[in-house]
This record gives sequence, C-alpha cells and structure tokens, in this order.
Amino acid sequence: MKLKTVKDINLEGKKVLIRVDFNVPLKDGVVTDDTRISSSLPTIQYILAQKDTSLIVMSHFGRPKGKKDPVFSMAPIAKRFSELLGRPVKLASDVIGPEVKAEVDALKSGEVLLLENVRFYKQEEENEVEFSKALASLGDVYVNDAFGTAHRAHASTEGVSHFLPSVAGFLIEKEVRFFAPLLENPDKPFVAIIGGSKVSSKIGVLESLSKTCDAIVIAGGMAYTFLSCQGYKIGKSLLEPDYLEVAKSFLNKAAERGVRVILPVDHICATEFNENASPISVDDTNIPDGLIGMDIGLKTLELIRAELENAASIVWNGPMGVFEFKNFAHGTKEVAKMVAESKGTTVVGGGDSVAAVNQFGYADQIDHVSTGGGASLEFLEGQVLPGIKALEI
Repeated sequence: MKLKTVKDINLEGKKVLIRVDFNVPLKDGVVTDDTRISSSLPTIQYILAQKDTSLIVMSHFGRPKGKKDPVFSMAPIAKRFSELLGRPVKLASDVIGPEVKAEVDALKSGEVLLLENVRFYKQEEENEVEFSKALASLGDVYVNDAFGTAHRAHASTEGVSHFLPSVAGFLIEKEVRFFAPLLENPDKPFVAIIGGSKVSSKIGVLESLSKTCDAIVIAGGMAYTFLSCQGYKIGKSLLEPDYLEVAKSFLNKAAERGVRVILPVDHICATEFNENASPISVDDTNIPDGLIGMDIGLKTLELIRAELENAASIVWNGPMGVFEFKNFAHGTKEVAKMVAESKGTTVVGGGDSVAAVNQFGYADQIDHVSTGGGASLEFLEGQVLPGIKALEI
C-alpha cells in the first residue's frame, strides 16, 4: 500500500485544509490528555514551514448529533492547540458559510484557523456532496492526518478528497507503514496477541492475522469462549454461546495453517466481578464452578514469553484481563513489559492496550503505538479504510 504524502506535493503559497483527530478528553473545559493534538504537530509544523502557507484545521469533538451545541465547541481545544503549537490559533465562527469563507480569505502566511466542530452539521457523517464541496472550497490542498477516523466515510475524511488534491500527513503515513506489512509481508516469526472481552468484536482480526501469523495468543474475556468450545470448564466466566462454533472453526483453521494458538492454561479468578474482589489463583486450565476468570496466570505468561522471545514482529490488540482493576492487572502489565523489551518490531493498536502501555509506562519502548482504536482494528481485519483509500497512489 503506497500513499501520496504531504512531502509529495508543492505547498508554496497554498491554503492547506487539514483533517486531524482532536477528539480529546475534557474536564471542566480543560484538555486532560493532549496526545492526539501532539501527534498531529509534526505534519502541521511541516506545512507551516513551507513558504507562504496558511492552515485551515478540521476536526470533530464528541457527538453533537448534527446540532450546534456549545458543550461540543472546539474553543477549549483551540486554546490547548495554540499552546502546544507555540503560535496563535484563531477559532472560526462556524464550519462553512460566508463568514468562515471571509475568515479563511483573511488568513496571512503562517496563520492557523481551527474550524468549529464538523459534526455540528449532520451532512458531515452523511458524507453529503454539497457539504464536502463547501469544505473543499476553503483550501487549495487537502491533507488527511486523522487515522482515528480513517475508517469512516465522512465529508471531512473522504468526501473532500474528491474535490481537492489530497495527500496523507505524517501520522497516517506512519500508521500505514507499521500496519500494512503485518497483513502483507511481516518479518518472521510474527506473533499476534489478541485480548479483550468479546470474540464477536475480535474474530475478524483473528481470521485476518491467522493468514500471516506464526502464533496467536488469545486472552482476556474472549478466551473463555475458546476454552469452552474445547470442553474446558470456565465457571462463571464470560461466555458467548452464539460464538462457540465460530471459535471452534477458527481453531481448526489455524491448526490447518500451522498457526500455534496459545490460550490460558491457568487463571487469576474471583467470586464476583468487582474491583475489590480477592484474587484466587487457579493452577489449571479448568475454572471451578462459582469462579470468574479475571486475568491470566503465571504459567500462561511463561508460554507467552516463550513465543515473544524470538519474535521479529509483534502486534498487540486488547488486554489480557480486567486490568482496570488493580488486583487483576498483573497479566496485562507483564505482557506490556515483554512487548516493550522485545527486539522485534512492536505495534500496539486498540484503545485498551494503548491505555495499558501508557498506564504502565512502556509506550516509549514500543515501535508504534496506534492513535486509532476502531481504525486500527478494521485495518488489522483487512478492511478498506475510506479515509486512506482516498490517499492511495
């Protein structure tokens, strides 16, 4: 997969329209985690370093449901963006319309205008043609650097690309550079660690990765459905009865392909799903009646360690257990440490596993921590991401 990037186009004297993902958490009108804003800065700084460029920035924030709701205004985000960028950021009066057009026309070289929340208009999520044209009319060139929304065919992520020369920013380029080889031609041995609560949300990823993987670790709540389909007892652990046959079929296909599947062989359990529940170690694959599997045990961690020791490529998506409960975080923390210490190329994608490497302080030791939860999941499933398809050469 080859993308045209911001370095492949002449930006001199241009008004550059960029789509970023500034959908950040706020508390009392203050940005509490500015990771997504910081991630977009290399592309933005590169654009502003070109001669006589000005910048029009688009993003969504929250879910205003197609209405102008001041609760979802970009104003507090504009303030933090300006602080991080080290230059003034003007907040537009709206997203489209004559007033916004006048604000864009008044931009001088090096100036930055942040449009109001694109989701103030329902036409954004509908990818409505006239709305896409109205957005496109604000710039000479379109740059998409919002990987987190690349799986959505919205006006600001896909529609605009039909009406302007369109390229990828550095963030999208980096995401594709790390994810695409995992599906196309990964360095071997290639190990995938897939966790999370439900088989239903991860089966697409498992089936896609089993085509290129040497080994797949399955853990988290979804592992109990895989254990149950093989006849193991899982106590009161999470079970998706409708996916027992799907799980069985996957294990058979993986075996036919020669892919090793590592499932938990011991567990950390509890009598109830509660933050303060006492951890109960179960030194067996079977879980006794009345217990809930909450984390993986020490023997399972050693099996995972053996797989990761010589891995040349590792992708991790989803936690190993209920890591948000301190008593059941050990498995996820240990896997985060193993991935961080690996000599292979390491990619972490998916909201919870990204939260885990950040929480446990290992993010800086991972080759690539993805900024897109749903987008990284769909990429790993081998799905076409509309926002990226629009940028392919």
